[in-house]
Amino acid sequence: MKILMAASEAFPYAKNGGLADMVSALSLALAKQGHEIRMVLPRYYVINRAELKLEALEGPMGVPAGGTEEWSEVCTGLLPGSPPENPVRVYFIDHENFFGRDGIYGVPAEPDFLDNPRRFTFFCRAVFQLCKKLNWYPDVLHAHDWPGALIPVFLKFEERQKKFAKTVSALTIHNLGYQGIYGKENFYHTGLGWDVFYNGGFEDWNMMNLLKAGICSADILNTVSPNYARETQTSAYGCRLDGILRDRAADYRGILNGIDTEIWNPQNDPAIPMPYSAQDMTGKARAKELLQQEFGLPPSPDTPVIGFISRLVGQKGVGELFGPAYGSAYPICRDMNLQFVVLGTGEAWCENEIRSLAGKLSNFKAKITHNEALSHLIEAGSDFFLMPSRYEPSGLNQMYSLAYGTIPIVRNTGGLADTVENFDPQTGGGTGFMFDDLTPQAIYNTVAWAVGAYHNRRPQIEAMRKRGMEKDFSWDNSAKKYIEMYEDALKKIRK
Repeated sequence: MKILMAASEAFPYAKNGGLADMVSALSLALAKQGHEIRMVLPRYYVINRAELKLEALEGPMGVPAGGTEEWSEVCTGLLPGSPPENPVRVYFIDHENFFGRDGIYGVPAEPDFLDNPRRFTFFCRAVFQLCKKLNWYPDVLHAHDWPGALIPVFLKFEERQKKFAKTVSALTIHNLGYQGIYGKENFYHTGLGWDVFYNGGFEDWNMMNLLKAGICSADILNTVSPNYARETQTSAYGCRLDGILRDRAADYRGILNGIDTEIWNPQNDPAIPMPYSAQDMTGKARAKELLQQEFGLPPSPDTPVIGFISRLVGQKGVGELFGPAYGSAYPICRDMNLQFVVLGTGEAWCENEIRSLAGKLSNFKAKITHNEALSHLIEAGSDFFLMPSRYEPSGLNQMYSLAYGTIPIVRNTGGLADTVENFDPQTGGGTGFMFDDLTPQAIYNTVAWAVGAYHNRRPQIEAMRKRGMEKDFSWDNSAKKYIEMYEDALKKIRK
């Protein structure tokens, strides 16, 4: 099967969140199963052509842009980790005005670039022009989230009548909370007629909703966990699109994200001081020692360390955790015998409050940055990993934690509920600690429950660690489910 992955980010080139990890890991898993996978993404400023030894395709590429035409270069390289016998080729749409800037979607001073609808409309158009330039037409165009949501729209209303008659579109919703809603004057850049605006799903309270249009047009839809697929069809989690998702329920499924077990594996992780496994946890103790040293915490093998790595936004429960005067982080560190480490960036108020907490609490340390190597050390060196998410489509860190013998403390929602089994104090079973209500008190109580078990039920804690490390969250099974999804879509248009 020929599959083109079209995304706004992909690891290791440009990463804002779990979307980047998923796109690359799925592409590699599908390639290892023998499918011809190609990827396309914008060439942002951070993607250095010389360092990556990218090759330029001959000649510029014209891209329709709302009654005019934009010109772009295309450069290409191979995705690191690709199987030698079937490498994943990556194409970069190189347009200096749209993508030659810091940030993927924005910068701190402008979190959402004003021209984002035009930038990603151009990108989605460029995907089709790239295929024509290469004379390579995929069986599946797999688009991701709102930046790629116009790909199913262009396929349905224009390109299928041309050279893409045998191509289907798949749209993966990574986070329904981000929909790409902009003023409808931006619709002009699509070059589509206004009948498509009103009949194709764009219209949203006199605004333009890119993700909604993609959901209405895609041949097949999925999100990144079975539980989140169910949740998004309810008013509580549907972000006003639950009715449309219920209407498309026959074409909508949940496929749990996997993790790249070559990158996230304590037995061969170069970012941790010593490899370890479920049979020999010596390396985990060494990672904990180094983690405490890295964050300026006193070395204490018997003090539990809680790790927190996240974008500092409301979805991640940061209000309930770090909110001034009411968040649970301060009383947790004040009342309990533990150490707490934080890594992440996000909303300014939250960054400032975390800095304030670090100044008040000797057992609370933070680094306000993004650091891939340090995130590996936190996963390996922590005893517990906290994820108090308001909602969590899939979540990756809880799976990383389980793989590293770090016990998750999570809210019972989305993909967290699909991957973590709650601790049973009667039997000692389970792989983590879960709570239902997102309140500071619920977070405090659940952390206290986990820390109490650490101090008083150590054999059960050690058994939970090993049970988590034995779980299989590799991409192999998930990749097979994506192939099934593609095949179902292809059957419909090739009858």
